[in-house]
Amino acid sequence: MGMETRATLGHASVCEKVIEQWAGRLWDGAGQEVGKSCVVVSIGGRRIMFDCGMHMGYLDNRRYPDFSRISESGDFNAALTCIPSRSRWSPSILYRNLWVQRTYLHDITAIDLKQVIQVDKDLSICAYYAGHVLGAAMIYAKVGDNAMVYTGDYNMTPDRHLGAAQIDRLELDLLITESTYATTIRDSKYAREREFLKAVHKCVDAGGKVLIPTFALGRAQELCLLLDDYWERMNLKVPIYFSAGLTIQANMYYKMLIGWTSQKIKEAYGTRNAFDFKHVCSFDRSLVNAPGPCILFATPGMISGGFSLEVFKQWAPSEKNLVTLPGYCVAGTVGHKLMSGKPTRIDLDKDTCIDVRCQIHQMSFSPHTDAKGIMDLLSFLSPKHVILVHGEKPKMAILKGRIESELGIPCFYPANNEAVSVPAGQTIRVDVTNSFLRNYFNRNFNRSKHEPLCVSDTTINHEEISEICSNERIAEGILLMEKNKTAKIVSENDLLHTLDAKEHTVQLAFCCPVKVKNSLQQSLDCSIGGSKPLPGEFNSEPNPPQPSEMNASFGTPFCSLLELLSREFESKINCCNIQKTLDHLQLKSFQARICLNDLCSYRIQQGASDCKTEAFFCCSWSLSDDILARKLLGMLVLISSFY
Repeated sequence: MGMETRATLGHASVCEKVIEQWAGRLWDGAGQEVGKSCVVVSIGGRRIMFDCGMHMGYLDNRRYPDFSRISESGDFNAALTCIPSRSRWSPSILYRNLWVQRTYLHDITAIDLKQVIQVDKDLSICAYYAGHVLGAAMIYAKVGDNAMVYTGDYNMTPDRHLGAAQIDRLELDLLITESTYATTIRDSKYAREREFLKAVHKCVDAGGKVLIPTFALGRAQELCLLLDDYWERMNLKVPIYFSAGLTIQANMYYKMLIGWTSQKIKEAYGTRNAFDFKHVCSFDRSLVNAPGPCILFATPGMISGGFSLEVFKQWAPSEKNLVTLPGYCVAGTVGHKLMSGKPTRIDLDKDTCIDVRCQIHQMSFSPHTDAKGIMDLLSFLSPKHVILVHGEKPKMAILKGRIESELGIPCFYPANNEAVSVPAGQTIRVDVTNSFLRNYFNRNFNRSKHEPLCVSDTTINHEEISEICSNERIAEGILLMEKNKTAKIVSENDLLHTLDAKEHTVQLAFCCPVKVKNSLQQSLDCSIGGSKPLPGEFNSEPNPPQPSEMNASFGTPFCSLLELLSREFESKINCCNIQKTLDHLQLKSFQARICLNDLCSYRIQQGASDCKTEAFFCCSWSLSDDILARKLLGMLVLISSFY
C-alpha cells in the first residue's frame, strides 16, 4: 500500500513519485559538503525546490547550481511547482512559477510563521521558526498523505538576539536536515562569550585592531549586542565599527521585525530597541589605516572576498592586531586556512601573497545547531527517514551511526549525483464496526474488572472513539472491501454475518496433572462422589450429570482447589479478568475444570502414579490463545496444594 520515493543529489528525475536532492554537477551542492544547498523534491506529481544557495569556496561557475539539471529547456514554470524560500530580513516567501534565466519571479506569496498555504488541492506548505537568522524558517510540505520537513539552517539554542527553533510535533515520512556541526557539542554560551570578550579587550588594550569577519545577518547583530553591553559596563571608549551598506540595512530590518527576535529583546522593546547600539557606528574606508585601536565588523564572514578580505590584507602583517573567526568557514576560503592552523603567509593567487603575523582567535558563535541540537530535533519529530545535507562527509557518517543506533531511524547522507530510495506510506480512510471497537477496548488486560465498556451497542460517537484511541492498544480485525462501498474493519463475528457463514473453531485440550495432599484428595472424592466427570468435561459416559445436580454436590475442597488455582494465576500474570464459577475457571478462551474421569482422552498416561496425591484439571482453549494457555499450563504443573 506504500509507494516508493527516490532521493537524488545532483540529478533531476522525470519520475513523479520521487524525492530528489539536486545540487549541480560534480562538486556542486550540499551532498557531503557545506554550501550551495539546492534541493528539489518531487512527490505526488509535484516538484518543489527547497533552497538555492551558492558555494563560498569558489569564484567560478562552480559557485552556483547548474539550473540546466532542473530543466534542460529552461522552462522552469513547467519544471517546478513552487519554491518555499527561507527569506532574509522578512517572513518566508513562497515563489510560484519561477523563470530563473531572467531572474523573473511571478506570483510571490509571503508566508507568516505557522501559516498554511494551500498551493493546490493536494500540496500545502507551512513555515516554522528556525532561529538561525532573521526570517529563517523550516519548511513543512504535505502532498496528500505524505509529509516532510526541510530544515535549512537552524539553531536549537536561543542566543541574545534570536530564539531557538520551534516546530510542532509532526508525522513525517522524511526529514532533510543540515549537519554542519554533525559531531560538535558546544561549550556553554557564557563561557564562549567570556573568552571572546577577554581576547578582544586584551588586543585593544594593547593598542591593536580587531577584525571580526561576519555575514551581514545574524552573527554581526549577536556580537554587536554582546560588545555594546560589555563596553557600557566597562565604560570603554575604543570605537566599534561595522562596514556600511548591507549590515546597516540588516539592522534596520531587525528594528522593524522585533517579533522574530528573542524573548528578552521583545520584553525590553517598550523602553529601548536593543538594535539602537550606543557604542557601534558605521565605518568609513579612510579609517582602515588610522592610528589607534578599534574593532571592525566586515563582510563576508569567511574572508572569501569583499571588504573583510581588503581589511585583512592591511591588518594581517601586524602582530598587535587580532582576527577573530566567530563561525564556520568553508574549505577554500581565507577563513578556513586561518582556522586550519596559523599560516605565516597566504597565497590568494599567483600575484598576491599576504604576510600573516596577526593573532588568530577562533570561537564558535555559529548560528547553526550542534550535534545535540540535531539529535534533539530528530528525537522530537521521530521521522520515518532522515537525509543529512550541508555537512562534511566523515562527520556525517558518525552522525548517521548515532541516529540509526540511538533512535532507530534509517538515515542517508548521499553525495552529489547519488540516488537514495525512500518509501512513503499512503493512508486509506476506513470505517470500523461497533463490535471491532469493543474488542479493541477489551484487549487491555489491565482494565479494572469493574470498569464499564466505553463503546455502546447502538452508536459510536466522537467521545467514545477519542477515549479508545487515546491509549495505544492492539486489536485484530479484518479489512472488508466491498464494491462501491467504503472499506471497513470488522470483527470475526461481523464477517461471518456478512458472509452468512457458520463459525468453525479449532480447540486444543489437555488434562493436566496437579499434585495435592492426601487429605484434599480424599475430601474431593467424598464431595464429588467417586469418579463422575464434571459438566462439560470431555468424556464418553452416556448420561453425564446435569449442572443442577452437580452444583449441589460440590464441596469445600473442590472450591478450595479452584480458589488456589485462581490466586496463582492472578499473582503470576497480573490479571484481574479471570472468570470464576462454581465448577471452572476461565481466562479469555482458556477453561480449566477438575477432571475425575480416569479414562479422559486428553490425559497423557505416564505409568503408575500415586492417585491419592494427584488431581487433574481438564483444560481447553482456542488456537489464538495458545501462547497464553501454555503459560497457564506451566503454572498448573508447578502448583502444590497446602490444604
